[in-house]
Amino acid sequence: MPLLTRRAFAASAGAFAAALASPAGGARAQPRELDIRGGSFRPVNIAVTNFAGDAQQGAAMSEIINNNFRRSVYLAPLDPRTFADRAPNPDQAPNMDQWRMISAQYLVTGRTGRGPDGRMRTEFRLWDVTTGQQVAGQQFVTDPNNSRRVAHIVSDAIFSRVTGEKGCFDTRVVFIDETGPKESRRKRLAIMDQDGANVRYLSRGDDLVLTPRFSPSSQDVTYMAFGQGDPRVFLLSIETGQREVVGNFPGMTFSPRFSPDGQRIIMSLSQGGATNLFTMDLRSRTTTRLTDGSAIDTSPSYSPDGSQVVFESDRGGGQQIYVMAAGGGGAKRISFGSNARYSTPVWSPKGDFIAFTRQRAGAFGIGVMRPDGSGERIITEGFHNEGPTWSPNGLYVMFFREPGGQGGPKIYMADVSGRGEFPVATPGFASDPSWGPLLS
Repeated sequence: MPLLTRRAFAASAGAFAAALASPAGGARAQPRELDIRGGSFRPVNIAVTNFAGDAQQGAAMSEIINNNFRRSVYLAPLDPRTFADRAPNPDQAPNMDQWRMISAQYLVTGRTGRGPDGRMRTEFRLWDVTTGQQVAGQQFVTDPNNSRRVAHIVSDAIFSRVTGEKGCFDTRVVFIDETGPKESRRKRLAIMDQDGANVRYLSRGDDLVLTPRFSPSSQDVTYMAFGQGDPRVFLLSIETGQREVVGNFPGMTFSPRFSPDGQRIIMSLSQGGATNLFTMDLRSRTTTRLTDGSAIDTSPSYSPDGSQVVFESDRGGGQQIYVMAAGGGGAKRISFGSNARYSTPVWSPKGDFIAFTRQRAGAFGIGVMRPDGSGERIITEGFHNEGPTWSPNGLYVMFFREPGGQGGPKIYMADVSGRGEFPVATPGFASDPSWGPLLS
């Protein structure tokens, strides 16, 4: 079944994903503004009850929402065992005193189940426990196979209302699935929901697949494949399954990545001992060289407005991070950590930070810095962390960690402030994640 957009959810309902009126009959209240970035920030306590209607489906939906919030860092779901009523009637205004007693600041109630036409109908209400008023409510009608997506969409709506930030739960991640002994790993292109569910394989494993990169503006992926002959750069539509070769490049090709509008890719090509940056227009297939030197310039990433490029280079004698105009020209070094090497820079979709991998004294750290190089901060550090990728709301990064020995890499997620770190479950070893845009 093809993936439905949020608009398609509304269309399939023959109606809407619209605000529900408060059972109390009053207008919906505006949520209180919260500073989730402040130094004194504390997670917001939220009670997510089991959705009424279909008991099994309702419990499953609330569990998905709870898991999303638990990994969000900013929302702290309360233990359902403390609830006086685990599945309250969503058509009645809650008894707020019951929820204040367990220190809930927000409350989620809802209903889900199949209607007479066989389609799944889901609604939720978000209550501000302090004021006692409903601050959000929506209804969705769709195919029952889309129940997990509905839970993610509900999670996004609640997260946005409470924090004032966009959600990122209704998103997917492409990655490299790794199986077999360490000396001869089979590497397949795969895709999953951001929480590790619904894994689907996009390649058979006949060729070695590396560096998948999601388009920030569509459900397209670019990646490299090493099979017979020269390495090839592919463009894959996740929705249609259509796959095409962007180009066969002599020598080695590294790290193709999309421009913000999805119309170009930027990559590094190794020729004659040097590795330089090139960009290719995906419509005309015209290639333009951006750097022209004897250094190794690689891992390019566009700023969200497309005006600049960040990349790693050894042009100064060591592996460091540089920023230059998107059309090429002079580059400014922005990484200056003592006795450290920097790699895999990626610009935040908000434009406020650049994530990177830092290697120093045998430790690999995932960190962020501002585009001018100031404010460097390490989020996590260990034996071998690598390859950060941003959530579309710029609040989280995913990366992979290689433990050494006979083990294999695993994917992790952390918030940009370093308050929490969580493993992302995959069927086997997994590396090189790339976080896709919010489905719309």
